[in-house]
Order: sequence, then structure tokens, then C-alpha cells
Amino acid sequence: MSNKSNAFRFHKPSVTERERRSRIASCCPNPVKVLFPGCRRTSVETLRATKPDQSGSNKFLRYAARQPILTADQQVYGYELLFRDSLENSFTSSDPDAASRSLLDSSILMGLDVLCDGRRAFINCTRDLLLRGYITLLPPNQTAVEILETVPADELVISTCQRLKDAGYLIALDDFSENDPREPLASLADIIKVDLRTTPFETCSALVKRYGNPRRRILAEKTETREEFLAARKAGFSYFQGYFFRKPEIVQAREIPANRINYLRLLQAISQPDADPRKIEEILKGETSLCYRLLRYLNSPIFGFRQEVRSVRHALAILGDREMRRWIRLVTTLTAGQNKPTDLVLTALTRARFCELISTKVEHGSSDLFLVGMLSVMDAILEMPMGLVLDGIALEADTRAVLLGERCRLTPIYDLMLAQEAGRWEEAERLSSELRLPDGSAADAQWTAMQWASEMTSEA
Repeated sequence: MSNKSNAFRFHKPSVTERERRSRIASCCPNPVKVLFPGCRRTSVETLRATKPDQSGSNKFLRYAARQPILTADQQVYGYELLFRDSLENSFTSSDPDAASRSLLDSSILMGLDVLCDGRRAFINCTRDLLLRGYITLLPPNQTAVEILETVPADELVISTCQRLKDAGYLIALDDFSENDPREPLASLADIIKVDLRTTPFETCSALVKRYGNPRRRILAEKTETREEFLAARKAGFSYFQGYFFRKPEIVQAREIPANRINYLRLLQAISQPDADPRKIEEILKGETSLCYRLLRYLNSPIFGFRQEVRSVRHALAILGDREMRRWIRLVTTLTAGQNKPTDLVLTALTRARFCELISTKVEHGSSDLFLVGMLSVMDAILEMPMGLVLDGIALEADTRAVLLGERCRLTPIYDLMLAQEAGRWEEAERLSSELRLPDGSAADAQWTAMQWASEMTSEA
């Protein structure tokens, strides 16, 4: 009995749910503009003025920067997304492949619709990122694949770019120059970027005349003065990017901690010829990070619809076997090795499992109570108001309502989850009676849920 007591005390929150949500909401004061799940866009100065988090939770922060790409009439055409590993608005990573993977994963986590305001995202691609197919996790109608100058134009790269172009991705060549070794890729390119700082203007004009046409546009990089903009526009450049328009702005997001062992379990499960959907579902339910990415992925323009997701099983059914295997391989490989689970993730899993166990004993319509429990802590994990977290996910109406604090038929179940977690026994007993639950079933479900969550986050 003492073990049970210690376990319950471990999960007992120090503040009420209302206080917790109030504190989360207070993390988003102006002038910081909150965009979407865990995503803030603001100046470096504003972020530096923020009091540092002494708890060490900043180790889960993710950063990216974006710089606009404009048309000749100075309208935003798209944004180049840039890797950042801190609030310093510069690239400091010594591993371009790791930087590209991190940026891609941040793009999935935040959503291109938020990062780029519905416009094209220009993603820097190393050879590794290209050949492994990671870029296909992003929607083709929103993504421009920007081939770095370090990528050789070998047969594998050319064939990969052709497949991406056939799939609807734009192909851009970064820092293109005279006698560029990527010349074989020029016929596939939709956009060629020329650096005004490193290329003589006469050479820039020659490149525009040689490669520019209605099907392939030329972009002037590092346009830093009005005079340069006017001269480049007169020379025939179609797109422009540089400090004259805007310096890169920092975008900040909170990472969802991941558990490496569940990634391995998933990869093992899908390696079987006859993959068991129920086993895959169970493993996904034990990994908050992957669950949330799956929900975000299903709401990307790739699928062209915003169907309500009723459960994890329903999400997998929407994907289908082939796409499910592909998605799991890509996203697990991309994000494996991240930080270990935090207590918040443990709480999310405990709540999810508790609600799932209770769902077999109460009337709840078509709502998946596992998702209710898991998403109930997502605002705290991402440090964003719940309304913004749910903006990126199409959920069943009652699930959305109860998570937003609105009264609905799931409210008594949700309140029971909180009461049982906080050790408010009289309230838990009253709610159990209202739900016509057998005596002791809520306490048993809580204990079982905590054991399950502990097993899911254990690497032993």
C-alpha cells in the first residue's frame, strides 16, 4: 500500500488545473506573437529580455529563423527557413546534416502553415537529407527543395530531384555561380539563387540572361540596399532576398520529449511483413511525441482534407499500411535520440491510459478518451494556451470542447481524471457515482495507468 501512496504523491500537482492553465497563458504576453503549438515569433531583443528559465526546461526549446523571399513588386513569395540552435541569430552548427534534420523536424512540429503563413518554405537540403527522403515529410505544394552548393550533381541526386519535381516540389539551386558544378541540375531547377555579394554584377546579369525564362526564375540573394534591389530588378531578377527587406527573424518552439525505446519498438514492429496494426497503435500511444506529430501530419495539405480524427487507430487507418510504414521510418529516424521523457510526458501518458481504462465502463460516444488524456497536458509541454495547440489538429467535437474547458458530455470524465490525480478523494467518489462506476474502479484505473506509463518510459 505504501508503494501506491508514493506513486500517487509523485503525480500530485502543486497547483490546480485552472491555476496551471492561467500560468501557461501568462507565458504569452505581448509583444511576443504566439503562432501555434509552442511556436513564438518575435525579435531577438524581446526574447533576450525574457527572464531565463531556472528550471532547466529550456533544453527542450527548438529554434528556427525565416527570411522572406519577395517578388519584383515586393510581395512575399515565400520564406527560407534557417537552422538556429539558440537565440543568437546565426548558424553555429558544425554538422550541416544534423542542422538540416533538426530544421526539418522543427518544421513538422510547428507546421509550415504557421512558419510561412501559407507561403512556400525554402528548405536547405544536404545530400543526405535528399537521398533519405526526409524532405517528403513536408507537403510538396508548400515546399521548395533548396539544393546547397556542397551537394554534388551525381546520378542519385539528379534522379532524386527529378522524382521530387514530378511529385510537385519546387527545385531551387542555392548560391549558383558561373561554371557551377551543379550545372546538370539547372534543367530541373524552378529557381536559381545568385549571391550578389560574391558574384560580380556583370556575371549576375549574364546568369540571368542564360538561365532565366518564364519556367525558371532567378533570385537575387543578399540584396542589402535599395540601389541593389533596383539594379537587380532591372537586370531581370524575378525574386529577391536580403537585409534590405528584412533580417531573419527567430521562431521558437518547445520540443516534445521523446523516448528512444519506443522508436526502436516501432521500427521493429513495421519491419515485419505482416505488421500488427494493434501493436503499432499501442506503441504510438506510449510515445507522446510521435502521437502529436502524427496528428499534425494528418492535418497537413498533403492529404487535402481536415477530417476529424477520432482515435490513434483512426489516424493509422487514414494513413494506410504503406504510408504508415513510410511515415514511421522517416519520423523515427529523423527524431530518434532526443531527450528523455519529462514528468509532464509521464503525466500525459498516465492521464491517457486512465481515460482509456475508464472508457470501457462509461458512455462516451465516439470520443477517444486516450487522446483526451494525452492532449490535456500538451499545453504545458509546449508552454502554449490550449486553444493554439488544438488549432493544428482536427478533433472530434466533444474532445475539443472538454480540452478547451467547455461543458460537454466528457466533462465528468475529465474532472474525475483531475480529481483522482490530485488525490481529491471525496470529489473523485462523487464523480464516480455520477458516472455509475463500480466502487474502487477509478483508483484501480489510476494505479494501472501509472504502472503502464512507467513501463512505457522505461528503457530497462
